[in-house]
Amino acid sequence: MIQDNETPTGAQMPQDIAKPSALLGGLSPTDFMMAHWQKKPLLIRGAHGALPAMLSRAELFDWACREGVESRLIEDKAGKWAMRKGPFTSKILSSVKTPTWTLLVQGAEVLHPAVAELLSAFRFLPDARLDDAMVSWASDGGGVGPHFDSYDVFLLQLSGTRRWQIGPQKDLRLQADMPLKLLAHFEPEETHLLGPGDMLYLPPKWAHNGVAQGDDCITLSVGFKAPARGGLLGEVLLRLGEMLDDETLYSDPNQPATREPARMPAALGDFARDAIDRVLTQPLALACALGEVMTDPKPGVWFEAPEAPFEAVLGAGLGIRVNVKTRLLYDDGHVFINGESYVAGGHDFELLRQLANHQQLGASDLGALSADALTLVSEWYEAGWVDAQV
Repeated sequence: MIQDNETPTGAQMPQDIAKPSALLGGLSPTDFMMAHWQKKPLLIRGAHGALPAMLSRAELFDWACREGVESRLIEDKAGKWAMRKGPFTSKILSSVKTPTWTLLVQGAEVLHPAVAELLSAFRFLPDARLDDAMVSWASDGGGVGPHFDSYDVFLLQLSGTRRWQIGPQKDLRLQADMPLKLLAHFEPEETHLLGPGDMLYLPPKWAHNGVAQGDDCITLSVGFKAPARGGLLGEVLLRLGEMLDDETLYSDPNQPATREPARMPAALGDFARDAIDRVLTQPLALACALGEVMTDPKPGVWFEAPEAPFEAVLGAGLGIRVNVKTRLLYDDGHVFINGESYVAGGHDFELLRQLANHQQLGASDLGALSADALTLVSEWYEAGWVDAQV
């Protein structure tokens, strides 16, 4: 528990959401959210000027050969699609220099600081919604076919040229017996040619088909997760069940002898409903369960312990920054980090909100934490969840 007697104050936002943004074509984040978010597409010319030239084909191919990196290789053979999952060998990737190949690499923000920096420009949206950055490389004619996503996506062209066809597809039926979820009857209404720095925003279920025009076409896709109600319910209930400190056993002293041994006892159903009612009537438990679910690291994510102890960080007068793989969120009374939750309040809470919103905490603010909060942050550091700020 992190608590003291001071009243928490509002944390500053990472960016001015009322200020016009080149990333959004001159719209402010506030105006973009009102006019376009989950409503209609937006084509932005010159959305980003300082693109990371280091994201070359060679580097992407190197990532795709690594264990622990999620990658896919897709080829369109005259309408007959083939897909393989990585890691790949350099020999396999050498063949993709021919037309109609696409290489997809997920979680690029973890692999390259420049991509993580690009993602920070989208933090006018809640961190809880951000999924990851996928980078795709395509040879001439390469793509993943006409499809739709169930989530919002920003498509930023890093290098080369890609032609996008888009439309508010009503017929969402898919082609049968395909390794990809391809639309059976794609009906585009607009066509846009995107060059380096151009970006296209698409709301959920807007159909799109991107085809590389020439070689070395690299596109960054920033996706925002939209959990399904049923799936989210299952994960939250599982957490709530783990939190419920109640080992009461089902008992049925009044159960009569039965001629229908296969019938479910009505009292057992009542027992189960009562268990659900008990956890759902605890709003703090529900808040904790949701926060823990939304900050759970993705499967396959691991953290490395630091070489220097936390005392060395303090002794050197350094601050801390949130590790790029860490998910750090908060609500009105809790801090959530990588699937764990903590009650928080007062000045400690103010500083931890600052850490979450700005992704860093300077040495002076770090020194202003209470002893309990500092111990907690040191545990995060030792786990590799936060790093020394150098």
